[in-house]
Amino acid sequence: MRKILFVSIVSFFCLIPLVALVLKSVTSAFKWGNSSPLSFHLSGWKVLINDSTILHAMLISLCIASLVTTLNLVIGISAGRALAFYSFKGKSVIETFLLLPLFLPTLAAAMGLHISMIRLGLADNWVGVSLVHLIPTVPYAIKIFTSAYERLGQRMIDEAYLLGGNALHVFKSVEIPSMIQSIRSAVFLTFVISLSQYVLTAIIGGGNVITLSIIFYPFTQSANDTLMAAFSLVFAILPLIGIVVFEILIRLVFRIPIRLRSSVT
Repeated sequence: MRKILFVSIVSFFCLIPLVALVLKSVTSAFKWGNSSPLSFHLSGWKVLINDSTILHAMLISLCIASLVTTLNLVIGISAGRALAFYSFKGKSVIETFLLLPLFLPTLAAAMGLHISMIRLGLADNWVGVSLVHLIPTVPYAIKIFTSAYERLGQRMIDEAYLLGGNALHVFKSVEIPSMIQSIRSAVFLTFVISLSQYVLTAIIGGGNVITLSIIFYPFTQSANDTLMAAFSLVFAILPLIGIVVFEILIRLVFRIPIRLRSSVT
């Protein structure tokens, strides 16, 4: 009963803003005290569809977020496995060092990295922007997969080896299926953080890499509430698209049944 009540309350508070945003994206601005009925139209959506800059920014944002997510999965799974299963000198120091980017001001990190990116030839292009997006995302991925491997436990991995599995087989048939919930969390979190990076993208991209976040913030000054609501919905839908695509690819590559359930998250 308590679980149903909790889910109902959370769903209510999540759905109300979403419904309001959808309604706002297809209606004229509502003024308090105005008794006239709402006027439905798609002018905001038409502007988004017909604006090639926004469509290009959407494509760039998806490409960068996809690359950042892929790198996060590789780095997060590798580092998480090592931190969960191995003990070595200086382990606590390394764990603390990996989390340091979360405590650094974004502007300070971006200004410091800009000089390095220029010297490496990675400034003002999407590759440099993708790499710099790893700074605020990798610590979360490592933490997620470290916890996932700790819950999975070394014992289950050892049992799989005892049954004759090699490293690749154990990874594909035991580790990945058991961590599908953690993978989903890491993908969604990485997509959201990458798409929302304004400062890092603006400084490292140098104005040459136009993503949705670069366009979104100037849009907040727009007096067109309908257009702003439509833009916000597009911004919110992209992470959902990303997680669906990644989950389908992971399930196809590792042949994970669609109805698989795991206690490891």
